This record gives sequence, structure tokens and C-alpha cells, in this order.
Amino acid sequence: MKGITAFSAGVALWLMSATAGTAAASLTVLCGVDEAWCAAMKTAYEAKTGLDISMTRKSTGDILNQIRAEKAAPTVDVWWGGTGDTHLQGGSEDLLEPYQPAHERDMLPWAQNFFAMSGGRSAGIYAGALGFAYNADLLRELKLPAPTCWKDLTDIAYRGRIRSGNPNSSGTAFTTLATLVQLFGEEEAFRYLAALNRNIDQYTTAGSAPVKAAARGETLIGISFMHDAVTQKQAGSPLIIVAPCEGTGYEIGAVSIVKGAQHIEEAKRFVDFALSPEGQGTGAASGQNQVPSNAKSALPLAAPDISLIKMVDYDFATFGSPEERSRLLERFDAVISATN
Repeated sequence: MKGITAFSAGVALWLMSATAGTAAASLTVLCGVDEAWCAAMKTAYEAKTGLDISMTRKSTGDILNQIRAEKAAPTVDVWWGGTGDTHLQGGSEDLLEPYQPAHERDMLPWAQNFFAMSGGRSAGIYAGALGFAYNADLLRELKLPAPTCWKDLTDIAYRGRIRSGNPNSSGTAFTTLATLVQLFGEEEAFRYLAALNRNIDQYTTAGSAPVKAAARGETLIGISFMHDAVTQKQAGSPLIIVAPCEGTGYEIGAVSIVKGAQHIEEAKRFVDFALSPEGQGTGAASGQNQVPSNAKSALPLAAPDISLIKMVDYDFATFGSPEERSRLLERFDAVISATN
């Protein structure tokens, strides 16, 4: 399998500072959103409560693996952010604690449906559509056609010029895998993935890394959630963001309390803050563009209008089940190994 990238030195330094003093922390949170939002949420919650919390950023699949490994003696109180189907999997494995949050009645219908689906173990905090983005300057320099569909990405013209996450660690990439299965059917989806693999230059650990690399010109095309690409475009990068012509999937990012949490009351307080307009506003304040789940929260001005994007009827229950996730990941690994 192609190499998995590591976090940049800057992120590593941030993580060291964010986790300093963990022993004295009154709450331990694993964060599955962008590093900038993790930092903003930590700062806002500490300012509101006067508490010192430990906030560590990890990819969604890695968070689930850690919570599994620590089931007998959890060191984590809250899992905040990351794709909802992975939270559903954690709930189905009895790793998460049911909780009725204070702002549940203010949630938009898709978030209320997700909460019910989770059995009250996970609450939706944001939504975002999947897509890809290409570097317009690099495309022009290489004199290549602009891709508009998923199937365009298998063109030999893009050989070694596409970057994607690894679904074993990245919730974004697992959403991509599940989306393709739902769009094309499983057999055609895996034929597509085998063809796409010939054009992939690298599989990354973090789901936002591909569009960040495209923004820097390190690769031509990055597959990721569209809001992550919007954030890079706002920062001045020459990205063109694409909602694939065949349709696409979406995520519901979630927050959950870990079963056996050492600081259960503070964990509940954090969940309430994460679902409040104030807590959700930390996303836009840190340059993020997801659609917040609280109807009273302000929508980021640059957030993609998901009502205008052709969406699959994403089956969170099926693709959030441990058996289906494990089966698809095993098949993905086999296909990628066979075509490398």
C-alpha cells in the first residue's frame, strides 16, 4: 500500500502543547475535526468554565481504535468530531454512554434523526458534503482537462496526481468508500477503486490532508469534504471545488461520551457546550465551513449549500455497523495491495 503521511511538525508541536499537563486536566477529549478547530474549542471551553482540559487531535478511525483498546479502563471522556458512521459503530460496540443533551430539541431534523439512530449515544454537531478539489494553476500548467465526475478521476491523464485518505484511519476516506458503494454498487465500486488507485500518489492518515496538499500544489487533486476545500480556498489557494456529477455522500460529524468516562458530569457539560450556538460558533471562528446542527447557530458564510448538491441517501445504519465496516476495509486493503 502507498505510504501514509504523518502530521506536520507544526501540528506535532501544537499537540504537545495541547496535551501538556494532562494529569491535571479535568476532562480528556479526543478531537476528530481540523487542528485549528480543536484548538479554538479547547480555548473557548476553558474560558467559559475556568477548567483545564486535555484536547488531542486524531483521525476518526484512530480514535475508535483507542477507545476500543481502552474499553476496560478508559482514559478518554469525550469523543468530539469525526464522521458519524464511526460514532455509530462505537455505540453498537457498547463503547459510548447514552446522554440526552440540553440542546437536543434545537437540532435540525437530520441531527435529530441521527441522535435517534444512535440510541441517544451520539449527537450530530455538523454536516458536510463529500467531493474533491483541484489546483487550477497546476491544471493549467499541465494542460490537463478539468474533472467534474468521480469517473473522470480514473483517467490516465491524472496518473500519480490524486491524493486521498486511507479509510482505515480517516473517517473522510471511509465515507468516500461507503459513498462509492452506494452510488455504483459494490462490485463496480471496487473496480473503480482499483482503477483510481493507479492515479493515487499517496494515501493520507487525515481526511483533510489531500485538499491541503492540492492547495499547496503538492498534488493536483485532493478528495475530501467540500468544506475543508472551502477553508483552503478562503486562505487564498487556487482550488476549484467539485461536487461530482454522479452524486456524492455526506457526513454528520458527532460528539459522544465514552462509556466509563472518569469525568462523566463534566463530559455532559462539554457535550451541551458543543451543541450550543456558542460552541458551534467556534467552527466558523477558526475558519471551518461545516453546516452546524443547531438551528439557532449562524451558518458560515462560505459553507457549501448542501441542498443544491446531488446526494445519495446515505445509509448510516449499514455503514456504521462494525461488521460492514470491517468487511469493506478488508476488501479495500486487498484490492489496493493487488493493484500496487
